[in-house]
Amino acid sequence: MNSSSSTPSPVIAIHGGAGTLSRSNISPEQEAAYHAALAEILRAGQALLAQGGSALDAVSLAVDMLEDNPLFNAGHGAVFTSAETHELDAAVMDGRDLRAGAVACVGRIKRPLRAARAVMEHSEHVLMAGAGAEAFAAAQGLELVDPAYFSTEFRRAQLKRAQAAAVTVLDHDGGGNDERPLDEGRKFGTVGAVALDAQGNLAAATSTGGMTNKRPGRVGDSPLIGAGTYADNRTAAVSCTGSGEMFIRASAAFDVCARMAYGGLSLQDAAEQVVMQALPAIDGRGGLIAVDARGHVSLPFNTEGMYRGQMRVGDAEPFTAIFR
Repeated sequence: MNSSSSTPSPVIAIHGGAGTLSRSNISPEQEAAYHAALAEILRAGQALLAQGGSALDAVSLAVDMLEDNPLFNAGHGAVFTSAETHELDAAVMDGRDLRAGAVACVGRIKRPLRAARAVMEHSEHVLMAGAGAEAFAAAQGLELVDPAYFSTEFRRAQLKRAQAAAVTVLDHDGGGNDERPLDEGRKFGTVGAVALDAQGNLAAATSTGGMTNKRPGRVGDSPLIGAGTYADNRTAAVSCTGSGEMFIRASAAFDVCARMAYGGLSLQDAAEQVVMQALPAIDGRGGLIAVDARGHVSLPFNTEGMYRGQMRVGDAEPFTAIFR
């Protein structure tokens, strides 16, 4: 909080996926690369908020940067489906008026989060999918790319391992290796951001490349409002990462806000109950990031690790973390 007033300091929090501890596979350089990426994105979001920018613009900027970074499973560096294609999902929500936009199963939109925001701001819809979403994005002047833009050899190798094992691997997964701080065989590769701005408004955004070796057409929680993404100025902004089917069944993002609104819980208690009790009860693994209307931040996860960070206006340095 600001010492000079009761107005909360603007704050942004981000995540780059949750997963299982694999410290033995980390070099200091690899771990440092993740911390550096998270810190760069947090500084950019904090600078925008410090200049009076909106929470909506801050989360949009953060997810833009996460989508462009091949360390994370969103945009460039997205994982492959079983058909060796890419299907990307994204959603954004404005806590001021509960406006929301999302896209699902798109394979040619360079920045899916921008397309989700265009759906929110320039259509009467909330969720658009597939070729129709791509045509809408093109009509809005958003950049389309050849699907090969999203491909990396690292992700292709993940697919081959998953196919050899005849498994569908959740989100960022693909077998233990020495290239990522979290075990890619047990990692959920969604990215997201939540923010509170100087006007007291909240926003949330989430983007993902989905699941390695998933059946084409599968949609997880990320683009579903209330499941993986939710924001309401009266309670909180939430972005989730984890086993998408379970987060959908639990309406995880909305459940955090509902526990606050109807049960009078604090953000921390509500988020902890959802992540540590409601989700594990149905074998839901992962975590979430959330910020409430008073500027409190919660970053709970029930896996061994979650790429995460936060930065408040006035902070000299961002907080970033991978493990507990």
